[in-house]
Amino acid sequence: MSNDSLTTAAPAIDSTFENVWDELVWRGLVHVSTDPEALRALLAGPAITYYCGFDPTAPSLHLGNLVQLLTLRRIQLAGHKPLGLVGGSTGLIGDPRPTAERTLNTRETVEEWVGRLRAQVERFLSFDGDNAARIVNNLDWTAPMSAIDFLREIGKHYRVGTMLKKDAVAARLNSDAGISYTEFSYQILQGLDYLELHRQYDCVLQTGGSDQWGNLTSGTDLIHRVEGASVHAIGTPLITNSDGTKFGKSEGNAIWLDADMCSPYRMYQFWLGTADADVIDRLKVFTFLSRAEIEEYAALVEAEPFRRAAQKRLALEVVATVHGIDATAAAIAASEALFGQGDLASLDAATLRTALEELPHAQVSAGSSVVDALVATELVSSASEARRAIAQGGVSVDGERVESDDATVPLGLPGGVSVLRRGKKTLAGLLPA
Repeated sequence: MSNDSLTTAAPAIDSTFENVWDELVWRGLVHVSTDPEALRALLAGPAITYYCGFDPTAPSLHLGNLVQLLTLRRIQLAGHKPLGLVGGSTGLIGDPRPTAERTLNTRETVEEWVGRLRAQVERFLSFDGDNAARIVNNLDWTAPMSAIDFLREIGKHYRVGTMLKKDAVAARLNSDAGISYTEFSYQILQGLDYLELHRQYDCVLQTGGSDQWGNLTSGTDLIHRVEGASVHAIGTPLITNSDGTKFGKSEGNAIWLDADMCSPYRMYQFWLGTADADVIDRLKVFTFLSRAEIEEYAALVEAEPFRRAAQKRLALEVVATVHGIDATAAAIAASEALFGQGDLASLDAATLRTALEELPHAQVSAGSSVVDALVATELVSSASEARRAIAQGGVSVDGERVESDDATVPLGLPGGVSVLRRGKKTLAGLLPA
């Protein structure tokens, strides 16, 4: 697919909204907030500084983080100044999970992941102009602080009873695992972050997932006690599918933003599989399409759901935002060719191999039997079933029908691979042994 034939929405706020706050609300990005009217006025006024934090508890961010990255960008497009915080110190601790204690990563691992996440965050923000973004690391202000200073200057402002009521802490206290003092203290560290950013940059707004609300308000409360100032927080909703299943998982694996951990092809297929009931909400949250454009897709979902027009646009927009237009074009070309709408031989070798690795696949040698390949990829359960499928004309390799059960695997596509097909839609990849 030619890059010239792909058109994506430029990052922009929708001018049909009076205020970026109104657009955030329309897109479903405000689940909870400190003071809606005050926030609406704040975001309509002169440029403010705001932030969102990302902890390096994995070597990559994922789709849940993408909600925050795009929210940061939307507010920046309205003229405000973003701080992207990568948690070099909070990443050493880990936000309490609902069920069990985190395994602490080494300092070296966390430091490496800080660099990787910083590079990812930087891709979504602008570092030019009067409202240029800035990346900060909370290790810069926590590392020099002694335990005594931390307890005297920060810890004294926290009440244990209040801390125990935070959802994440309460869930752990009611579990068999309990909670360590280390993870119990996480909310204090996040409160300290907001206080430090307020002091250094006059930061007055923090965004985060609604499951982080206890940590977000830890900061607003601390600033009110220490500085006597009122600051704000926005909690975005946790994205779930209409059927109640967890969003952002594909066959049990997270959809990561790192191409080495989740290929552009796999990400494209994930979005392409969005249910009709979810796709309009996804367009609102994960793309910069305007309200008018999204309403047009809503009408298409109602009138012509079989065309999957909204899903195709969603997949195009998100993959292009995360991985760029070249990788997106390659993923679309591979998707179309695999399902009979393009030339397999013209595909990029790396993209084709990645796509085949997402299918049922097996490693075989060139010249090996197609019958054996059918069994190895589990497209059939036995050699006799493979021979019957071939005799019925239902098997092809690299787009060519297999006429005889003596046929062999060519591995002649770019990268030395082949595509095995049974029937119209059941595919498998054949990779070199």
